[in-house]
Amino acid sequence: MFGNLKKKLKGFFDKAGKEAETEEVEEEVLVETEEDLEAPKLSAKKKTKAKKETKKEKLEEEKKIEDTKAEKPKRKRSILKKITRRHISEKSLDSILWELELALLENDVAKEVTESITADTREILLETDLKRGDTAENAITSSLKAAIENTLDVGDLNIIEKIKENEERPTLILFVGFNGSGKTMTIGKFAQMLQSQGITVVMAAGDTFRAAAIEQLDIHAKVLKVPIIKQQRGSDAAAVIYDAVEHAKAKGIDVVLGDTAGRSHADSNLMDELKKIVRVNNPDITIFVGDSLTGNDASEQAKSFNDAVGIDASVLTKADCDVKGGACISISHMTGKPIIYLGTGQGYEDIEEFNPDWFVEKVFE
Repeated sequence: MFGNLKKKLKGFFDKAGKEAETEEVEEEVLVETEEDLEAPKLSAKKKTKAKKETKKEKLEEEKKIEDTKAEKPKRKRSILKKITRRHISEKSLDSILWELELALLENDVAKEVTESITADTREILLETDLKRGDTAENAITSSLKAAIENTLDVGDLNIIEKIKENEERPTLILFVGFNGSGKTMTIGKFAQMLQSQGITVVMAAGDTFRAAAIEQLDIHAKVLKVPIIKQQRGSDAAAVIYDAVEHAKAKGIDVVLGDTAGRSHADSNLMDELKKIVRVNNPDITIFVGDSLTGNDASEQAKSFNDAVGIDASVLTKADCDVKGGACISISHMTGKPIIYLGTGQGYEDIEEFNPDWFVEKVFE
């Protein structure tokens, strides 16, 4: 998984480490220091007078003297200090970052996202001082790692917690995406996963457009022993999902898993139907299901669905076959919403929680 991206970046780091030029810059900086002012001393005349006073007055006077000494006022002054900084020269960054752009683009990272990561990497590198023993390769690696972590930092969505926190049952989870992205199989995986957590589910066969879509979901429902609400092909998809929600309310079922027809953002009729489904049923969670093997198209698709109906998270299927991994980075950036699961096979149990930290470590290990 993600082997090609890992290999390509390793080659980039090796080359960049050799080509990077470092430079030393001497700067003068103002440093504020504090110096003590000598505490004022009592005059000899005052000391002589103190000897003639009563014992009580003498003790009071001595206490004042001690307090005065303890205060020790300070003043600040600024001095110029020369420091030497070592960093990668801006001149050598141009060719290095050009190589980085190519490495990312070749691994399905969208152009817009590539430019953002490259700009972040440049900014981090220019602000990074190389300490004694640091190499240019290490600095470039850590800077790119930080830039990718920033790109993936779009928040999180814990499905299980959200369902359990929802006091107004049922929770409606709507699955959207292009044709062939794996929505129906993903619904089966979600049903298995939720049931293992003690959460009851019902399926809604809202894909009334594609031939055999209802039958396909019906097979998953029978295998998993899950109820399914369905109508005939060509029925109103919004009504099918509405009926499933009402059924769940009546039976005390926790979650409705709503299937929808695969569609393209260019097909205005199908997109209008999806908007109607959302408007009528007001889903609690809308999940975009994308095929990771489609590369850059997956992020463009996710963006189009997010723009049309608003998504809360994404699931990437066929991640076990994806050697590039760029779709993970791109989808998070293009939608501003987290990837929450990866489909890793054809079994119901073949679904893994996506963790940005895990992804970064996998790529940089």
